[in-house]
Amino acid sequence: MKPTRDPRVTLDDLVEVLLNKGAVLHLDLIVSVADIPLIGVSLRAAIAGMETMLEYGMLRRWDEDTRAWAERSTGHRDLEPRAGERHIVHMRGGHLLEDGFQTTWRPGTVHLTDRRLVVMRREPREVLWETELAAVRTVRPETERSVGGEQRTRLRVVLADGREALLSCTEPERLRALLASTCPGPLETSPADPERQDGEAGDGGPAVLEGHLWYHEPRRDGPLWRGGQGRLTPEALVWKSPLDARPALVLPSDDITAVRTEPGRSPAGGGRVITVETASQGPVTLTADEPGRWAGALDSLRTAVPLPSA
Repeated sequence: MKPTRDPRVTLDDLVEVLLNKGAVLHLDLIVSVADIPLIGVSLRAAIAGMETMLEYGMLRRWDEDTRAWAERSTGHRDLEPRAGERHIVHMRGGHLLEDGFQTTWRPGTVHLTDRRLVVMRREPREVLWETELAAVRTVRPETERSVGGEQRTRLRVVLADGREALLSCTEPERLRALLASTCPGPLETSPADPERQDGEAGDGGPAVLEGHLWYHEPRRDGPLWRGGQGRLTPEALVWKSPLDARPALVLPSDDITAVRTEPGRSPAGGGRVITVETASQGPVTLTADEPGRWAGALDSLRTAVPLPSA
């Protein structure tokens, strides 16, 4: 083989090939002095990015051992263990703070030991939430849609004294299973159900319409458009932001007096908004990617509600 050079090929092209596809080298080299062979080299090598290596079954043992070592070392380094306490797992996550004045997610790391469940952050170092495993009574998955539209599974932890906490983590089902096998007391758990089947579950029976919905939420300093998940059933329209622990809007069907679409500034980009007139809450403003569809569904439920008898 004679070396060839393509002037159009750059170092970036070479790195891209090595990372995405890899290369296999078969090399036989003989070092001679005065035509006398002295040293022989037989080389067989594979060069590729780590993802490609693992895809083809190479270096898997090294990858598993390295990940296990990193998990053990970082887990103990972040969380100071008690005497005789055993660290089980840690993963990225957070805790929903609800103090009556604000509701916000605080990101950190979720640590599970054989005694405690702890959410903490490294800088500034602070324990965001903590409980003894003996106090945990229920671990319930709750699925909600994030601001970006993805389905996210959270874990609601209920303690023996009635207090609750909503946690997020990268592997909620794994953490739920580990809690079920580690907690010393009786623990009520249920598998996650990220997708509703046949439009059922949740508030008010089967869903007539469900999807991303914007709510023009009234506030002291002026109304604010917020994105969230809307769910319309024969009984009510429920709207909830992924940042809130509870629905911010619940409109019973029998409270709706009129529904119309009209021109307006819309974060959905369509230029039309939905105005829902209610008997108890006044006008409520919403919008969606398909405002006419939501308005029609709301209006059909309003007209389907039977009038009270005289």
